[in-house]
Amino acid sequence: MSASVLNQDGLAALAPRLAPDATGIESARPLSGGASQDLWAITVATAAGPRRFVLRRAPEGRGASEFAIPIDVEARVLRLAHAHGVPTPAVACALAPADGLGAGYVMEHVEGEALGGRIARDEAFAAVRPKLARQCGEILARIHALPVAEAALPTQDASRSIAALERTHRLEDWPRPVFELAFRWLKARAPAETPLRVVHGDFRNGNLLVGASGVNAVLDWELAHVGDPMEDLGWICVNSWRFGVADKPVGGFGAREDLYAGYEAAGGALDRARAHFWEVLGALRWGVMCTLSTMALRGAGPFGVERPMIARRASETELDLLNLLQGAP
Repeated sequence: MSASVLNQDGLAALAPRLAPDATGIESARPLSGGASQDLWAITVATAAGPRRFVLRRAPEGRGASEFAIPIDVEARVLRLAHAHGVPTPAVACALAPADGLGAGYVMEHVEGEALGGRIARDEAFAAVRPKLARQCGEILARIHALPVAEAALPTQDASRSIAALERTHRLEDWPRPVFELAFRWLKARAPAETPLRVVHGDFRNGNLLVGASGVNAVLDWELAHVGDPMEDLGWICVNSWRFGVADKPVGGFGAREDLYAGYEAAGGALDRARAHFWEVLGALRWGVMCTLSTMALRGAGPFGVERPMIARRASETELDLLNLLQGAP
């Protein structure tokens, strides 16, 4: 099932479940930005006027990350987070096989900008940028306070993450001494025991909807799991998510201390050394992901411009890793 095709009969039958006073589907168009899932903007016509929704579904034939949760579990976790005050889109309904639309769910539309580069650099967000790091800390504290038993997510610890990343790295069969150094550093310092909390898994600039008052919604929960809460605090600080604003370590818009202050003020238990550990692991994770494009470029092609652009960034992560290891607590 491709992003360009929707079962129109199934979509029309879905309208009353989205809005009781629905008179039909006004429009449906694919959205860009869904790297692993298909996204559609759906407008439902109602007696009171149009209502906007977003359909998120798992496309057929596209591989998922080793750690990605099924999309029905993602919808359940999104509902749980929304119910506990985490800014997320409200899930309007989950898709059923009888709908003929594939596996997925429909959520209410939330206003905001999701493109990380614009959030980090555009003048339109200059006034709100100073607030974002602290808000992110507060939101992460709420996520990490979600009831683990109700979330019912798989557990993922540091050692398993390192092992999976190293397996992927070995596929390249290419010497990368900085990566080897980082793997040794991480293995020697992997925390043996950590508090188990609900972890978003991909909390960063680019997965946040930002408006004039700050973060309107946290998106893309497909990597949610139970694990070390410091993983989320490290990942948002990885240099690749600063979109060129390197002196603002939190998403290209703020300082670590503001992130940490918001986290602690909202009840989060901070461990700076573990947060740094996860930032190192996050930088290495992105570097290994970049090498997958390098491997692809050694094949037959054809290739668009995105592959070489991502592949060259592996060298950027090597510099990031050296800086992080040099400045380790």
